[in-house]
Amino acid sequence: MKHIKIFDKAGSFAENKDIAKTIRIKEIVPAIEAKEDVVLDFDKVDTATQSFIHALISDVIRKQGNDVLDCITFKACNNTIKQLINIVVEYMQNGN
Repeated sequence: MKHIKIFDKAGSFAENKDIAKTIRIKEIVPAIEAKEDVVLDFDKVDTATQSFIHALISDVIRKQGNDVLDCITFKACNNTIKQLINIVVEYMQNGN
């Protein structure tokens, strides 16, 4: 299992799309390709931008399909972050 602490990489306000892209390319994708489960831990993250969440997970969903969400756990998300994740996931599941 790959445990990724978002706070350690992006701080309490996760907004930098380049950081999200780096996390996706260097950590999420290799773990998924190795058939590992991924935990995206949002502990201590107060908020994020929709573009950060989009850069973090949308390409993985696009390339791997919706079933990849069975391998990804979103941990310690406050209501704002949950809402942003839901928006991005719903957008991707609608084929965009």
